[in-house]
Amino acid sequence: MTALVTGASSGIGRDIARKLGKMGIRLIITGRDRERLEALRQEIGARRVKVITADISRREECIRLYKEASAYGVDILVNNAGFGLYGKFSVTELDRELDMIDVNICALHILTKLFLKDFSARDKGYILNVASIAGFMPGPLMSTYYASKNYVVRLTEAIREELRCQHSSVYIGAFCPGPVDTNFNNTAGVKFALRGISSEYAAECAVKGMFERKTLIFPTALVRAFAIASSLFPDAVVAVIARFIQSKKG
Repeated sequence: MTALVTGASSGIGRDIARKLGKMGIRLIITGRDRERLEALRQEIGARRVKVITADISRREECIRLYKEASAYGVDILVNNAGFGLYGKFSVTELDRELDMIDVNICALHILTKLFLKDFSARDKGYILNVASIAGFMPGPLMSTYYASKNYVVRLTEAIREELRCQHSSVYIGAFCPGPVDTNFNNTAGVKFALRGISSEYAAECAVKGMFERKTLIFPTALVRAFAIASSLFPDAVVAVIARFIQSKKG
């Protein structure tokens, strides 16, 4: 089997690649930092890893990545690349938010659609979308990020139902962690109020859940409880709670 992992230069993506590599799965790793990707390639085993650098905030780069990766054969797609941004919507930088939408939504959408067509034609394959507990609620002070992860969760669930109705053997699921100790915090400009899990543990849970074919994968019971609780209260109440939690991060 061969897996394509986006955002593999650090954090959850890097550790998912490590986990899959230890399972004997061949890898195509991508990101913008070639030096980090090459270091990961040497760590896992150069013969079993292909590096493709790409800036998937650009749609043409997503298409190029798909074409180059497809030439090696892809059985598993891990849409991990993404980032956040902290601050009031009225003052956060527009260009930065549009970049976030391009990475968190557009790139994931493009790669999911293109590889799903291939997987469906073969009636096999795995697609793992890295979402977040943020995908189940509104997120004042990180509004664009939360909205982008809502998109990932709902898109994944919708495609899963389409595949079920087609009696397809193709898997799609979303990994929905809470706080994870990665460089995400620095990029977003936040400090989590709650202690995060390690990216190694997050990766282990994500890969395990994927091969168990879970539609929504939660790394802890507490995160699962947050997701359930968010559906039990009115959105206005959830937004107030989320804003309070977010205000502790700045």
